[in-house]
Amino acid sequence: MAPTLAKLINTHQHEVVLTHGNGPQVGELALERSAATFDVLGAESMGQIGYVLAQAMSCVGVTTVPILTQVVVDPYSEAFKDPSNFVGPVYGAMEAQALGESLGWVMKPDGEYFRRVVPSPPPLEILQIEAIRTLLEHSSSGDGDGDTKRVLPIACGGGGIPVSRIPARPTTLQGVEAVIDKDACGAKLATELGADAYLILTDGGGIWENFGKPNAREMAAATPEYLLGTKAGKGFPGSMGPKIQAAIDFVENSQENGNESAWAAIGDLKDIEKILENEEGTVIKMDVEGGGCKGKGVVWRTGKTGPVTPTKQPHKYG
Repeated sequence: MAPTLAKLINTHQHEVVLTHGNGPQVGELALERSAATFDVLGAESMGQIGYVLAQAMSCVGVTTVPILTQVVVDPYSEAFKDPSNFVGPVYGAMEAQALGESLGWVMKPDGEYFRRVVPSPPPLEILQIEAIRTLLEHSSSGDGDGDTKRVLPIACGGGGIPVSRIPARPTTLQGVEAVIDKDACGAKLATELGADAYLILTDGGGIWENFGKPNAREMAAATPEYLLGTKAGKGFPGSMGPKIQAAIDFVENSQENGNESAWAAIGDLKDIEKILENEEGTVIKMDVEGGGCKGKGVVWRTGKTGPVTPTKQPHKYG
């Protein structure tokens, strides 16, 4: 990943902001320190992962700025009544039940296993957005020979650190016991920065229909309307579902903000350059020409079939 990002930043002169997940890490930290709150654990994991990414990018000549990013949420959100964000490792049914009873955790099925879930309120405000924008606008430096290098901000890792404003003193913040969905926060970050594109990178490719079956096929491109109409990803709320919804939100919100050409894509981490050329993964945009009434709003990738036995079940949707 690092060499490809370096090429996009230094050679093609794209302005890039990198974000990341933290589900496994924050879950492990919660197991080690049960008394710590999730805002603190989220900050710890953000620093941990940001450091590792910074090390990797420095090896390919890219200077990074990992930012501890606070994200305002509503502490009275409906999300607290129905925890939905998966954290930590998977458990069998009996082990999950025992952990739920002994530690008071809420456990929900994730595929054939169970995982802990915590509240996931929607992101309302990214407090460091101006700092990120400033880095993008003023970080370029040239040596006079056209050799321009940019700084890579790393922000909103794991969905950001959830905080809320105290009503009586709006400038005073307090931590919130929650984990914000990383894809939703990434979509908000990309929208507020006016990004041309929002890439969600996975280890399972793009959006597939009937993944793991003989008739599996991958979407090359699809509209938000098509994805919403077919309920793509709704069967997998812990993995592909939030990614598809985040991509839809970015495209639709960008459209409302006047950025009509904005698009999103979901694809494999190793295929970044091919995703940009729409040779791999799935592009989500407002205008897609499909064939026939039934195919309107979607283009299927030809000459590519998925494995009959899914290697990572959460990446299928139908």
